Amino acid sequence: MLIILGNGRYTDSGTLASVAWVCASGWLLTSAWHRFFKARRWNRHGNDWRLPAMALLVIGPLQAVSWEISARLFLKQRGVMVDQFASELALGCTLMLVWTICYMLAAALRRASRLEAEALRLEILAKDAELRALQSQVNPHFFFNSLNSVRALMYEDVDNAANMVDQLASLMRYTLMSTFNGCVPLQQEMDAVRAYLAIEQIRFEERLRMHIEIEPGMAQVTIPPMTVQNLVENAVKYGVERRTDGSEIRIVVRQSASDALIEVANQGALLVNSGSTRIGIGNARKRLALAKGEQSSLDLSEQDGWVRATLRFPLAA
Repeated sequence: MLIILGNGRYTDSGTLASVAWVCASGWLLTSAWHRFFKARRWNRHGNDWRLPAMALLVIGPLQAVSWEISARLFLKQRGVMVDQFASELALGCTLMLVWTICYMLAAALRRASRLEAEALRLEILAKDAELRALQSQVNPHFFFNSLNSVRALMYEDVDNAANMVDQLASLMRYTLMSTFNGCVPLQQEMDAVRAYLAIEQIRFEERLRMHIEIEPGMAQVTIPPMTVQNLVENAVKYGVERRTDGSEIRIVVRQSASDALIEVANQGALLVNSGSTRIGIGNARKRLALAKGEQSSLDLSEQDGWVRATLRFPLAA
């Protein structure tokens, strides 16, 4: 840009000095302006009308005055040129307003990004807290039933009662270790299930029969802790306990397309008015959805004299 003098000529040294002055003053003004409104905490929580107002009323005119000083110092301009100063004032106000608006937009984008990150962090914390709360509901229910089993046998067979206590200790160890884990390998869960069934088999003897089938490669699939055990517990309670001839408990784990499929089945029928609140099943559904996503499912069905609890979730989850 050429800066024209009153006689239509310009000097290279004067022009370069004027340009340097203008650039330096613009940088100093914007830096001081930036420090000022940050120190005052303007625009901290949202777009603040004071920023564009100050840019128009204060910073823009100061920039125009700086240009006028430059013209007098380096370009040897004399007198007051109203039209030129008006143009400089309009240009200075426009530049400072544009700079301020660009800063406000950039700050708004950063603020939105921080809020999104914070919302995601809070969502993860809330999800984790809900999962812990649901898991804490499972453990007392499970141990209450297990202690009842020990109590039922205590006066009948001391050796088997002691064996049940050992199995219960193993289960307690597993439960305490898995409390801080959102998911555990299926192999660990099945070890806990076998310990539980060993306790119940001492109690029910031949009335409780087991069949466990795990497809190769599925033992390391992760699931929320105590999920399968909760389904097995229901199968014992509503299958074995309610039938004089007992029931077989079948546990099948396999892959179905891209999903993991875990089925716990017992002989019997779905009881509509059994007095059960089905808290355990509802709890398991929520824990599964939180840990494995909304595509997971837990369904109860009855077919050919068997009640099946079918747990399905994506293997990639």
